[in-house]
Amino acid sequence: VNMLPVATTLRVKPRLVQRRSFNSLPQVPTFINEPILGYLAGSPERIEVEKQIKKLRSGVIEIPLVVGGKEIRTGDTEEIRIPHDHQKVVGVFHKATPQIVQDAIACSLEAQKEWAAMPLHQRSAIFLKMAELAAGPYRQVLNAATIVGQSKTMYQAEIDSACEFVDFLRYNVHAFSELSRQQPISCDGMWNRTEYRPLEGFVYAISPFNFTAIAGNLVTAPALVGNVVNWKPAQTAVLSGHFLMQLYKEAGVPDGVINFLPGNPIEISNALLDDPNFAGIHYTGSSAVFNSIWQRIGNNLPKYKSYPRIVGETGGKDFIFAHKSAKVDVLVVALIRGSFEYAGQKCSACSRAYIPRSLWPQVKEALIETMKEVIVGNPEEAATCVNAVIHEQSADKCIEYIKLARESDDCEIIAGGKVDKSVGWFVDPTIIVTSNPRHRLMSEEIFAPILTIHVYEDEKFEETLDICDSTSPYALTGAVFSQDRSAIEVAERKLVNSAGNFYINDKPTGAVVGQQPFGGGRMSGTNDKAGSVLNLVRWTSVRSVKETFVPATSIFYPYMKE
Repeated sequence: VNMLPVATTLRVKPRLVQRRSFNSLPQVPTFINEPILGYLAGSPERIEVEKQIKKLRSGVIEIPLVVGGKEIRTGDTEEIRIPHDHQKVVGVFHKATPQIVQDAIACSLEAQKEWAAMPLHQRSAIFLKMAELAAGPYRQVLNAATIVGQSKTMYQAEIDSACEFVDFLRYNVHAFSELSRQQPISCDGMWNRTEYRPLEGFVYAISPFNFTAIAGNLVTAPALVGNVVNWKPAQTAVLSGHFLMQLYKEAGVPDGVINFLPGNPIEISNALLDDPNFAGIHYTGSSAVFNSIWQRIGNNLPKYKSYPRIVGETGGKDFIFAHKSAKVDVLVVALIRGSFEYAGQKCSACSRAYIPRSLWPQVKEALIETMKEVIVGNPEEAATCVNAVIHEQSADKCIEYIKLARESDDCEIIAGGKVDKSVGWFVDPTIIVTSNPRHRLMSEEIFAPILTIHVYEDEKFEETLDICDSTSPYALTGAVFSQDRSAIEVAERKLVNSAGNFYINDKPTGAVVGQQPFGGGRMSGTNDKAGSVLNLVRWTSVRSVKETFVPATSIFYPYMKE
């Protein structure tokens, strides 16, 4: 029940071995962020990741469903193709059926009986072991799968499937241990206790393609607390998901605690969301899908055992806003890195910017010159800066937006604008300048390497801040660049609700677990801050316990005897 008072007795089923804590309150290891490896030519990590990439490319891996620890092959399969080399098939995965989803639900509910009863420090040990495996023998396995399957560069894979994932595992253990120590005061003659119970039922995790670490956290954060999870990965990230499942098993996660259910998203979601035992959803994806899920949950409320927890991180139209005092060289680096790393497919990627007229000539020149050095291509090659987008639909969407810019009288393309689908789904990093601060390109999420810039008059700084705040329905990340402290204060105040993660003189991407808890408001999600204790609390159902040592023996209070 996730509490530390040692006098508490755990109720267990007779068939279970009695669990003992031996009157100890284990202190979990101190949390430290996982160091980022360099991948220099000839380095051990470079050699190993290239070896793992070659291994993945050398065959076609068959990926089964996993329910209750058993591998299931339905025969209904889908190919896994490399986004930057789409003629190359590296795997096929089996897709879940509605009946298999029902079996997963039953299996997870059975598994929770023992999993929830396991002492917190024992569950924590599993996830700490998982972190060590992910940082060690699984590091380049996960990185290679992320590079090949999701088209990330070595560095982008390293900060994702290695460092961020390991950080989530270690930080969550640390944070939940600290939370479990938060206990109420007790007056004379009583003992008050707080039990951080898991939810009653199962959690449904829906993970995106763009971060292997997010997929890992969506599943492991609720599981650490004692929940069981039925997981549907993005169909474009099943390869890395397969290796995550292998990692979970090796780390010691009991069968049925995490079930792996790739397949048709509508069929799987309908089956899980319509079950009375559905207790919560941990989601990252589009706002439109999240809205439909929320609506279905609302319609299903009469059938649920309890009100489900809804935790989601969705879209973003993230911004960089420069004041006239901003340093041009710093600003240009932030614009390019923040907009085009991982081909703009980060939830936090900058896709709109506001530049003052006085700085624009210098910024424009520096952007155009720097973009000439940016290499678009195969992320398996170290020199590549910008990889392919995830699939053809994304490339086609880019074509539509670039066409929109070309046909708009108030837009000008100053860099990029080319899409090449012949070998991979490649989109040249594209910079568009618009005189209309409320253009569709300034307000709609694109999720691609397309940056739209509005040049504003210096004296309209505050007015343009208001436009930035009101243009888009999203509020995920944003950044302000200025050397003027008063301007920073004004921007912070006016943009207070514009971004859940707000950066000053830094790009709006790259949140680090334990340092910048991540999440946004408005139509960007529920802002439950992954990488913080705030997220973990959402997966608990707290019980308050009061024990009175010498109970009253009379119905009368002392004053009544006067």
